[in-house]
Amino acid sequence: MNQRGMEAGAQAEGLMIAVEQMVRYVRHSAVAGGLSTAASAAIGRLGREGPYRLSELARAEGVSQPNMTQLVTRMERAGLVRRVADHNDGRAVLVEATDSGLEVFRQRRAERAQALDLLIAELTEPEQQAVRTALPALARAIQDRQAHD
Repeated sequence: MNQRGMEAGAQAEGLMIAVEQMVRYVRHSAVAGGLSTAASAAIGRLGREGPYRLSELARAEGVSQPNMTQLVTRMERAGLVRRVADHNDGRAVLVEATDSGLEVFRQRRAERAQALDLLIAELTEPEQQAVRTALPALARAIQDRQAHD
C-alpha cells in the first residue's frame, strides 16, 4: 500500500473511533425506561419504522429469533410492545410499540438529542458547521447504499 493509502486508512480508523465514542456517549445518555441496549434498539426500530414480524425484527436487529422472542416477551410484560394480527396475513403476528413504548422511545430520543447538542455546543463554530454538514451527508449516503442493496 502506498503512503497516501496508508494515510487514508489511518484517517478512516480515527474517524471510526470518533464515531464509536460519540455513539457510545449518546446511547448511554438515554436512560428513560431503564432499557437494555437490545430493548432500546428494538423499541427504537419499532418507533421509527412501525410494526415488524418477530422473525424480521430479529433479523433486523441481528439476534436469533429465540432471543428476540424472549426480549419481546419482557417488553410486552413491561407494557412497551404488543403482538397484533397481521391484517395482510392472518397467520402472522406483528410486534408493535404501545403508546407507553412510543413515549419511552420519544423520551430516549430526546435524551440522545440533548446529549449530542451538548457535545456540539463544546465545538468551535466552524466545527459545529462541519458536523451539521457531515452527519446528514453520511446519513444520506447510508440511505442511498441501503436502497441499492
